[in-house]
Parts: sequence; structure tokens; C-alpha cells
Amino acid sequence: MKIAILDDYQDAVRGLDAFRLLDGHKVKIFTHSPRGLGQLAIRLAPFDALVLIRERTVFPAALLARLPNLKLISQTGKVSGHIDVAAATGHGIAIAEGVGSPIAPAELTWALIMAASRKIVPYASNLKDGLWQTASVNPVLNGVGRVLHGRTLGLWSYGKIGKLVAGYARAFGMRVVVWGSEASRAAAVADGLEAAPSREALFEQADVLSLHLRLADATRGIVTAADLARMKPDALFVNTSRAELVAPDALEGALKQGRPGTAALDVFTSEPLAQDAPLLRIPTVLATPHLGYVEQDSYELYFKAAFENIVKFAQGEPANILNPASLGKR
Repeated sequence: MKIAILDDYQDAVRGLDAFRLLDGHKVKIFTHSPRGLGQLAIRLAPFDALVLIRERTVFPAALLARLPNLKLISQTGKVSGHIDVAAATGHGIAIAEGVGSPIAPAELTWALIMAASRKIVPYASNLKDGLWQTASVNPVLNGVGRVLHGRTLGLWSYGKIGKLVAGYARAFGMRVVVWGSEASRAAAVADGLEAAPSREALFEQADVLSLHLRLADATRGIVTAADLARMKPDALFVNTSRAELVAPDALEGALKQGRPGTAALDVFTSEPLAQDAPLLRIPTVLATPHLGYVEQDSYELYFKAAFENIVKFAQGEPANILNPASLGKR
């Protein structure tokens, strides 16, 4: 099969042990993606199968209609709204889903919480410029960091990632308060944590608030400007889930108003994030380039499953197909 692997920004996939699974196939790796739908359609038209790295490229109906040779999209992890599944099915394009792990994103979440709380990045950066124990040359921002012990971590949702983050917080001596669905809150209480009495209380009480919701129509923009305005002036807002969970421009406005005081972010509405993005100009924001799953063990896990799905499909034994009605149409 002619296979394209998209958006491998770091050209890391060819170095994975799992890459050997594609021996015998014609594989092309793209490290950059054209922005325009027309250019993307021209680039992908020759291929029988595509491997997607999470949601880095969106596949609307208009693009799928222009890929006459495409038979399979092999997704690393699960499909999350970036593929028009109905259109793919109509065109006879099968979508194979893979597996994932909560470990790397949970660890990154905790790393961001630690780094932001102790101001590690600005301290380290300023040290290279000869500034000792200086978080900022701006006196207003040159405060000391603080420990997490004895403070309150608020979690919105208590799924696989949230549970791991809660465990790290308890190990550091934090109080953990959970908000979310009734099932989320019940599970948290069963694990010895607290359920927030209300959404408002979650935002008001949290010294650190971390989102771990799935993005869906019901959760898009679920965090509002009013929610953020309830946070403490010295609180930290963390989002390693999806940027679209927050209402447009709400976080930028809230940070400028000083509630919350700081934010640590790994996800953005447009990725790769432009160098002149407003969030990058706010000094109280710690931003990382969507590294939640970008880690060696995670890559081996994600791509092994994606490549195995391609091999099975090529052998005439399709597995893990999200849209089985697509099979046999091409």
C-alpha cells in the first residue's frame, strides 16, 4: 500500500521500533502540512492509507471527496471530531482507531503545575542572562513561587487522566476537589476525594484548577468568562485537554483582569500556534507546544496500534474499524 504519515513535526516516527511494521509498504512521511485544502488534497491524492497523529490535520467532507484512492485512515488514538465520519463512510473510506494511555498527559499536567507554581521557566531563563533569583525584571511579576502542599487542586472531570493527576496531588499533600458529571463526582468521593458542591465553588476554591474533559458539542466553550472571574487572583488555571473547552477569548480577558493570576497551557485553538499569538504575549502564561502525548513510550504505543491496523487492513482482515459500513465500497 501507498501510505502517508502526516504532521510528524519532529520527524520522529521513522526512528520508532514500531515503524518496522510497515516494511514492504511504500511510506511517505510529511513533517509539515499545507494550510490550504486544495494543496492538501493534491498532496494526499495518490495514497491508499493515511496515518494521522491525533487531530493535527482536519478531514472535512470537502477534502475526503477529493481523495479518490484513499481506502483507510489509521488514527493514532481515538477519533475526536476532526474527521467527518459520515462523509468518509459515504466515500468508502474506513477509519481504524487505535489505543492510548493517560500517563504522559497526566505527567505533563503535573510538570506544568510544578513549573508554573515555582516559576521555574522564567527563573531558569533569566539565570542564563546573568540574573540571580529573578523571575522577571518587571517588579510586579518578580514574586517568589509557592509550594503545592496544603493548597487545593480543583479537577473538572475525573477520568483516567484526572485520577492520575489527583494521585500526584495527594502525594504532594494537596486537597483535591472534583467537579463534573454525577458519575465523576461519585467516583472521586469513592476514592476518598471531595466533590465540589457546585461548579461555582470549584472555581472559587481552587488554588490550581485543571481541565480533563473530553471535547464534544456539549463541552465546547463550557468554561466561561464568568467561571474564570470567580478564581482567586493568585490561582493557576491549567489546560492540557482541549483549548475549545474554554469560551473564545475568555481566558485572555480573564488573565488581563487578574483572575486567575496565571495559566499553564498545552493546547490551543489553532495549532501550530502562531508566533504572534496573543497568549504568548501574556507574561503570566506558561505555554508548551501540545506535548501531552509527545513522548517516546506513548509514540511507540500509539503508532504500533495504528500500524498494526494498516497491516491487518492490507491483509484483508480489517480490525478496529469505527465505520464498518465503509468496507467494500472501494
